[in-house]
Amino acid sequence: MSNTFPNGFLFGAVVGAHQVEGGNTNSDWWWWEHREGTLCREPSGDACDFYHRYADDISMLAGLGMNAFRFGIEWARIEPADGEFSTAQLDHYRRILEACHRNSVTPILTFHHFTLPKWLLDLGGFASERFPSLFERYCDRAAAALGDAIGIACTFNEPQGLGQSGYLLGINPPGHTDDNTGAQAAVDNLLEAHAAGAAAIRAHSSAPVGVTLAVPDIQYEDGAEPGDTSLEIESRINDRFFELARRDDFVGVQTYTRFRIGPEGPRSPGHDWSDWTREIEETDDTTQMGYEYYPQALGGAIRRAWKSTGGIPILVTENGIATSVDEKRVSFIDAALREAQACMAEGIDVRGYLHWSLLDNFEWAFGYGPTFGLVAVDRHSFVRYPKPSAAWLGAVARARSLPERAGAASGSV
Repeated sequence: MSNTFPNGFLFGAVVGAHQVEGGNTNSDWWWWEHREGTLCREPSGDACDFYHRYADDISMLAGLGMNAFRFGIEWARIEPADGEFSTAQLDHYRRILEACHRNSVTPILTFHHFTLPKWLLDLGGFASERFPSLFERYCDRAAAALGDAIGIACTFNEPQGLGQSGYLLGINPPGHTDDNTGAQAAVDNLLEAHAAGAAAIRAHSSAPVGVTLAVPDIQYEDGAEPGDTSLEIESRINDRFFELARRDDFVGVQTYTRFRIGPEGPRSPGHDWSDWTREIEETDDTTQMGYEYYPQALGGAIRRAWKSTGGIPILVTENGIATSVDEKRVSFIDAALREAQACMAEGIDVRGYLHWSLLDNFEWAFGYGPTFGLVAVDRHSFVRYPKPSAAWLGAVARARSLPERAGAASGSV
């Protein structure tokens, strides 16, 4: 099997808008972080101040050797009140797109990455009957202003889990538990909103449009039967999104680990997503998120998406590891990229690999504890410190090939 990647293969990194911009005070997550009794360990605050430092960050990514950058736009900034759109904020996001083009970086734009304007949460959020039409309107206005500068467009980031997280598990806004009606309405609305939003984007842009899905590698062991764990429910929701994705230009695949299910139920570490308050200690076999160290999960996720969509192009829109040991990150990326190459050797159309994340950033309820980034960020000065893994991945991107064997985090291939 060749260890090279084809011409045009995208190598890059990702950030989520709320997780890096800072000061997103009009969003549901800002409310959630500061709510009395919140599960969040700390508020996002200034985050990484990416809102003001984006040009340097994009230049840094390009200087490392990468040719793609996935980032998001914030609905709460663009439409701060129902029907009131900010030209200034749309201009801001256009400047980020233009910075990508100046650096010969393909901008991959995510229209929605978990957060909603607070006014929309007050209307019922994802469960509101107005949600699909409001998302379509938002995509239409944003794409009209930005569409000609977008390289690739993603409607939603991981919509398959938003119904459970916010309405059954209570770990996302609005913080409901056991609200089956709300969870079902959210799922149905998100499916409808993806289709409507994708059409609105296509009306203003020639960019490929798709959706990104979290696709954990679920492995059933001997004697195990499919059940109704949170993971399996999300997996069935993914099936509905995969069916919709057959009409799209690509599907984004995102995975971090595998989850093994035995006869008595889940047996992998980190499977209980409802306990976000637990203390986690990284080991040789687990990550800072409590997940099993298993980079081979990417191969299973790619194959599942390819089969379930009938063979539309695949872009790995997130893959990475939360670790304090950067050599472990290099080994993880190396093994994951080899899985992508194995899938390509089987005839699967994989177009790129985007690492989560470019920066150590705000990891939702976990706060700033887990470090996924290729680049460390000083929490007070915001100074960026690229890790050896950043140079390593950049060198792979420049060479379009992996080393003959997994090397140390030296930045050479």
